[in-house]
Amino acid sequence: MAKTVENGEALGAGPVTAVKSILTRIIAVFAASGLGVIGAGAIIGIDTLSAIILAGTLGVANVVEKLARAYLDDGKLTSAEINAAFSGVDKNHESKK
Repeated sequence: MAKTVENGEALGAGPVTAVKSILTRIIAVFAASGLGVIGAGAIIGIDTLSAIILAGTLGVANVVEKLARAYLDDGKLTSAEINAAFSGVDKNHESKK
């Protein structure tokens, strides 16, 4: 069952669904950011685990900052604002459209 979108908000998606989506996507951001630096950390002499944790944390912090700024604008987060916050991590986001 597809949800229709109206004015940047998914119809039928409650706050629990939005929080679950945000949390699972944050885990994916951590993984995508962390796994991308495994080779780079080895090249410059940082142990692998520290490189993954640092890159993953920085990726998550970037997304959380974007979500916080969007929330500060009007006191709510639309699905468009949530997607925009995560699109910066997904380098292929524009090519998927």
